[in-house]
Parts: sequence; C-alpha cells; structure tokens
Amino acid sequence: MLLFSMVAEAQTPHARTTHLGISGPNQTALGGPGPLWMKYNTLNTKLSGSAVENGLIPEIKPLFDAQVRDAVICVGHDGRYYLTGSTGNDIWHFNDGVELWVSEDLKKWDYMGLVWSFDTDGTWQKEWRMHKKPTRALWAPELHYIKGNYYITLSMPPGVRGLLKSSTGKPEGPYVNALANDGYWDGDIDASLFEDEDGTVYLVYGKGYIARMKEDMSGLAEAPVAPVLLDPDTVPSHHARTCLSRRACKDIGHEGAFLFKRNGLYYLTAADTYEGRYSSMVAVSESVYGPYRWRHEAVPCGGGTNYFRDHSGQWWCCFFGNDNQAPFREMPAIVKVRFTEKGLIEVVK
Repeated sequence: MLLFSMVAEAQTPHARTTHLGISGPNQTALGGPGPLWMKYNTLNTKLSGSAVENGLIPEIKPLFDAQVRDAVICVGHDGRYYLTGSTGNDIWHFNDGVELWVSEDLKKWDYMGLVWSFDTDGTWQKEWRMHKKPTRALWAPELHYIKGNYYITLSMPPGVRGLLKSSTGKPEGPYVNALANDGYWDGDIDASLFEDEDGTVYLVYGKGYIARMKEDMSGLAEAPVAPVLLDPDTVPSHHARTCLSRRACKDIGHEGAFLFKRNGLYYLTAADTYEGRYSSMVAVSESVYGPYRWRHEAVPCGGGTNYFRDHSGQWWCCFFGNDNQAPFREMPAIVKVRFTEKGLIEVVK
C-alpha cells in the first residue's frame, strides 16, 4: 500500500508549482504535492507499509492533506489541539515560516496559516546559510504552552536553534524572539521545551541534551548535559548507521529529542533507526537529568516527535512517516499509546 486511498484519489500526477514555501491548507488546492513528496510516496516503489502489515503499528491515516515532517501537537490553554511541523515543498532548504493547524477533537482540523514568517517577522533568521546549497528553512518547529504563554522552538540548517514567544498570549501570535539581545543557540537541531511540575522549564535538543532555562525564558541558566544511559542497547541495527563509529551505540537516539513526565517518571525520547525504521526511542528515569534506562522502540516508524494526553486521558504519539516501512511519508498523523506496568511505552494496536 503506497498511500491510503483518500490521498491517492485526491492527488494529481503533477508536482506543485505554486506556494512552494507552505504546505497548507491542502496540497490539492495549492497545485498538488511537491516533487520530493511524490518521490517519497506516489513514485516510491519501495514504500511497503510493512510496519502495518507485520502488526508493529495499527493502520494509520493522515489527519489531513498536507506535506508535514516532524509533526507535533500542543494541547492549548483553551483545550484545543494545535499542530505544527516542518512544512513546504522543499522542507530541507526553503520554506516561508511556521504554519499552524487547530482542532477541537483531533479529527477535524482547520488551517490557521503562517503564524511566523521569515519575511515579516524574522530577524537573525533571515540570513541564508549553506546546507549543500543556499538554505533558509525552519526545521521541526514546536508550539509549547509554558508559564501562561505560547512559545515556539525552532531549528535551522545546518545547526542553529531559536526560541520565539507570543506577544499577545495567543497561539496565533504574533511571535517575537524570546531570547535576550535577539539571541540564538549555535550548534545542533531539534529544540523542544519541558515544564516540570514545580514550574522549572528545560530546553531539550538534539539527541537528548538538557539544560534549565532562566525564569524569564530569556536564555539558559546552566550548561547543557547529555544524560547517561545505564543499559545501552549496543546492537548496531538498533541505531542510525553512524552511531557505532561516533557514539558507540550508547545513546537513546540521534535527533528529535522530547521530554515529558508521567506518574513521577521522566520519559526522554529521540529518533533513531531501528531495524530500518525511523522510530521513536524512549528511555525512563526518576530524575530529569538521569541516569536513564530501559531504552526501547516505543513507536515503530514514529521518528522524532512528541507525546501528549488528550482530554479523556488517552496518550498519543505524533507520527509523520520517514522510512519505507511506514504506510506513508511526510504527512501528519497520531498513534495511540499506553504504558506497561513497568512504565514502558507501547503502541495500542
């Protein structure tokens, strides 16, 4: 199965020629999907969906018709669900900014448009950088509701991270730089935020670096640390290709870190390649700084994403598809998860 039928029927065989920097409101209305999306999906003879066929994950359908990588969902102060991620026709090298979708029930989604734009809102972000070619793109933006306001973490190729805050307290912004002196962080990608029960906020990024934020969110209050994994999984096929030579297979994952807490336990998640799948890997600790243990493949093909709890108490993992065992690639979706008695995460099938 290359794609679920609704998307297959909606697509035309033509690559997008307009609105190249955005993904919403839907691909068809904007002239069809981009050539990279078509290469990964419609024209991809290796896309098997075998993770579904082999019972590793249930049958998954995208939430809506748009090209989105690194999809994440934030539960807002108003109880609504807000989704964002890496968007645009050429996500790797160019897009217009941060796009946002909203839902009351995780089923029907409305497009809110660009809530932050390079051209109208950017400062230091406007600079073009080299990533194989001139590049100006936002990777893996995440919306967070922290300390009574909305923040957007972002990263830019080849390795710059930033933090935006809403100047109105609303998820649609406008957004301004949250860091002092129009600052940013050099090195690595995939920034995220975690607010603990005592109100302390931590920056999480890359493969799982953690650092406490200043009280006013204007910068870091300490140097980042990489938590120790007590019982590393050293099987090479359970890691990205370069992990054995660079990190001796002793980390949780290699990118897309995210942190959350449940029943007194901290869950540090990151993306890694596990038996050919771009999966969500998870480790558990009683302390935010670790050490962590029980590294496991929580959501096969889940990748670098986030976990959230809906209004009924059900936990979900976001999903977008980034390998050929997934049922589709670069489209937003969610997967139900549950916690074992031990505290590990597994997919609800």
